[in-house]
Amino acid sequence: MARSLNRPARLFIFSALALSCVIGPIGCVSTETHTKTLTELEAAKKLSAQRATEIEALKKQTLAQERQSQAQVDQLQQQLASLQHTLDQEAAQRQASEERSAALAKERTDLEFRASHLQSKLEGLEREKGQLGNQLGNVRDQIAALEKKLAAEAAQVSALEKDKQQLASGTASAQEEIAKLQQRAAELEGEAARIAKERERLQQEQSQLAANLDKERERLKAEEAETARLAKEREQLQQQQSQLTASLEQERERLKNEEAENARLAKEREQLQQQQSKLAASLEEERQRLKAEETEKARIEKERAAKEDEIRRLTKTQEDLSRSLQDEIAKGNITIQQVRDRLTINMVDRVLFDSGRAEIKPAGLKVLKQVGDVLNKVTDKQIRIEGHTDNVPISTKLQDRFKTNWELSTARATTVVRYLIDQGGVDRQYFSAVGHADTRPLASNETEEGRASNRRIEIVLYPKDLSQIVESLPSQN
Repeated sequence: MARSLNRPARLFIFSALALSCVIGPIGCVSTETHTKTLTELEAAKKLSAQRATEIEALKKQTLAQERQSQAQVDQLQQQLASLQHTLDQEAAQRQASEERSAALAKERTDLEFRASHLQSKLEGLEREKGQLGNQLGNVRDQIAALEKKLAAEAAQVSALEKDKQQLASGTASAQEEIAKLQQRAAELEGEAARIAKERERLQQEQSQLAANLDKERERLKAEEAETARLAKEREQLQQQQSQLTASLEQERERLKNEEAENARLAKEREQLQQQQSKLAASLEEERQRLKAEETEKARIEKERAAKEDEIRRLTKTQEDLSRSLQDEIAKGNITIQQVRDRLTINMVDRVLFDSGRAEIKPAGLKVLKQVGDVLNKVTDKQIRIEGHTDNVPISTKLQDRFKTNWELSTARATTVVRYLIDQGGVDRQYFSAVGHADTRPLASNETEEGRASNRRIEIVLYPKDLSQIVESLPSQN
């Protein structure tokens, strides 16, 4: 786009600067030349206006794209904020789940410890039950033995009673035997009483053991129920733990997916930020370019205005010179030619100088006075005085003053410059003088008429540097 902008700019600048280096046919400037110049300037102005319209449309399009990009960035930032909020909530839920899992794991450990402790107690009670069963069997065996022994003793007492009755009528020895037997019977009765008492004690112990055994059985039954409950609870806890483990695994997988999604979103956000930075940089470059284009457009417009004003003033200068010098122009001694922004006043040497001389004739002074009255009003042009000769060498009698036509043409140019500065009141900073001798003929030097045309003084008005004209334009306006 910069190239398309520079093309009309270059075209305009080329059209403007070409004015200083293109010289058309010799002759008086015409209205057609001026009209053509103004037409070209108007076309350049229209092209600049069209380009300004395109630049304005591009600025609007760029602004719309910038707003759309900003809206997309804002939407993505809102989505990222929402995802971050959801992630924070899920992280809190995950932390709560982990805390619940840790509490359940601790409770499970406690329950396992209690179950192990109860299992140990149950095993101890089973051992005690076995021991009590063994003791109860021994007591029962002892009771049975004592009952058999008591029965035997009773039978023996009965037998002894019979023997006592049989021996009651016996002899003294029998009495003694009876006394012994009675003593033995008393001992046996005491023993039977002891055995009965022991039996009663054993029965009491048996009853107590049976009661204790019933209590222990009830306790064992309660402990078995508690153990079954704990086992069921442990199974439930194991199921809950399995479910929690599965849930935790699912949660970890979900969090892993969310972390991957967050990483993707973060990467996407980074890419969007990079794109936004690139867009911002591109936008800034576009703004700078548009600013430069606007500056360039303003500069071109200013140069165009300056060039139009310069050509307008030059045309007025040409008109003023044509009015002042109309007599000499009518005689053919002077021609005035304007090519765009370049004005050339061509004076044949017979108007200003005698042959071979560099002093201005009185009639030439009058002509130069008229020229000076116009030129002293010109402030936006450089003025170059050019001396030209034909190819006829300097005569021997004049060579003591001018060795060649170079010295003669230069001397005549500097003489005109001195007069216009000293007598014409033209500012010296605008002047330059140059002698070309016979190097730039207008006609053939083979004829007298051609040589007369080549012997001339040219006063050339050409533009200053364009930037100087632009700088001087506001003050002039």
